[in-house]
Amino acid sequence: MPERQSSRKDAIRNREAVLVAADALFTRRESAEDVTMADVATAAGVGKGTLFRAFGDRAGLLRALYEARLEPIRQAVETGPPPLGPATPPHDRVPALLDAVLCFKLDNRRLALALEEGGSSSPYRAEHYEPWHSLLRAVLEQIPGLTDSDFTAHALLAATRADLVEHLAGEERIPRERMRAQLANFVTRVLASGPLRALTAEE
Repeated sequence: MPERQSSRKDAIRNREAVLVAADALFTRRESAEDVTMADVATAAGVGKGTLFRAFGDRAGLLRALYEARLEPIRQAVETGPPPLGPATPPHDRVPALLDAVLCFKLDNRRLALALEEGGSSSPYRAEHYEPWHSLLRAVLEQIPGLTDSDFTAHALLAATRADLVEHLAGEERIPRERMRAQLANFVTRVLASGPLRALTAEE
């Protein structure tokens, strides 16, 4: 029994060391593609076998690092105070949630881009996307008169896609606060627009 507990502690310690090493490497390197599993194993002081056993593959490591960085926001969303927490009125919570997503992706541009582009033909199939979409849809459903919360949640989250954030911040050099203001303005207009009359076939 003590031996099993020791092995478990070693596994936890190795996992934490890997995440710390990966975090530092992804922060320093110009591109996430420049970081290999061998690089991470060397920096963490563990064998590559340990790395693959703990995370499966490079995509698994990316997801684990992403989740570790996202954890403070997740806690704020689930149990925190306004403007992210569940007690926030929906008209205030929707823009706050999207602002949190945007800021997170600005702070983790390389990692977010690598995760959304890797292992899938679409960023909408990434594991982290569905929880955000479900949360946003649920909050939108609380707004009276707003129809099609499912599509609206998709459309609003599209404004925070990692490739768009990278283009605006990296290529167009749009300042962070300007991007936040633009997103807030866009969300406000969407929420204020109300239901649209569906076009008939004759129109």
